[in-house]
Amino acid sequence: MKPVYLDYAATTPLDTRVLTAMQPYLTEIYGNPSSLHSFGQAARRGIACAREQAAALIGASPDEVFFTSGGTESDNWAIRGIAEERRAAGCGAHIVTSAVEHAAVRETCRYLARCGFTITKLPVDGDGRVDPVAVETALRTDTALVSIMTANNEVGTIEPIAKIGQIVRARGIPFHTDAVQAAGHIPLDVSALHVDALSFSAHKFCGPKGVGVLYLRRGMKCAPLLYGGAQERDLRAGTENAAAIVGCGRAAEIARAEMGVEDERLRAYTNLLRTKLSVIDGIVFHAAAQERLAGILNFGVRGIAQDSLLIRLDLEGFAVSAGSACSAGAAHPSHVLTALGFSDGEARSAIRVSLGRFTEREDVLAFADAVIQIAEEY
Repeated sequence: MKPVYLDYAATTPLDTRVLTAMQPYLTEIYGNPSSLHSFGQAARRGIACAREQAAALIGASPDEVFFTSGGTESDNWAIRGIAEERRAAGCGAHIVTSAVEHAAVRETCRYLARCGFTITKLPVDGDGRVDPVAVETALRTDTALVSIMTANNEVGTIEPIAKIGQIVRARGIPFHTDAVQAAGHIPLDVSALHVDALSFSAHKFCGPKGVGVLYLRRGMKCAPLLYGGAQERDLRAGTENAAAIVGCGRAAEIARAEMGVEDERLRAYTNLLRTKLSVIDGIVFHAAAQERLAGILNFGVRGIAQDSLLIRLDLEGFAVSAGSACSAGAAHPSHVLTALGFSDGEARSAIRVSLGRFTEREDVLAFADAVIQIAEEY
């Protein structure tokens, strides 16, 4: 049988419609977007169009959208840039975040802790949900920033960002959300969410790798992460990757148009997979929140080690993962699953299956049959 890719939460295949949009910027429209001649201005127009498309995906204005090299840079820039500006303005050096954040947020907060910031890491419930009341309780007079992810990349839980945003906005504290796993998959509106900064990445919704977006609410002060030229309105130096940016814009446009139908299809496939796998003795599904991304299912089978199951599935032609690709190879169990209350042993048996745009029903059924067969051998 053909290899089956079921790791869409790690990255996605490039949509051919996106590739078509990018190709002229790889071969014909190659001018530097900062140049005044026609070659440069043609590239600049492509970037301007992409900025509008990316802004439309999250309900922002184009002048609030900044292109970056990906979600990790966007998270780093937002958290460091806003926190450092706030501390310099005498607004404090305290950051509130959660126990289930992506490494791009966790490690940035850890870095800032070494720079004198105090970090409050909020617990989550058994589904990975942050309690808005806990956020409110954690806020202090010296809180410089709150950063809570929109949806979890390992278990799919969607956080109550709008409720948290209302609380944080009422206290006049900047609020950032890492929407890398959510953007392009669920409707997002920065005004309704009450966020001041939002990060996302094109390769999570069938766009190219190496390009991301940081939304900064108009007037939000955020120190640059990179220094040099005047690109991105003097806030993000470096010659723009026009082809990737154009691809990001086109991918955002497609995702926005097809999001509703895609969500319904993937939710049906995920429910089908869960039903099929439920016959396995000793299977444990991790996080069962109703508010969750459609295509992610995280589970483990008691008595089967994570690595053993992953290798067997790979040999059978199925690509799945143990969780976040950015933590692959780590010696420790998933910080997300341990935060949800699972033991180290349970966390070490977990795998994440993530479906996407090109997943077919037959792929889901074949994968379920493979897992059932492997489980019967143990």
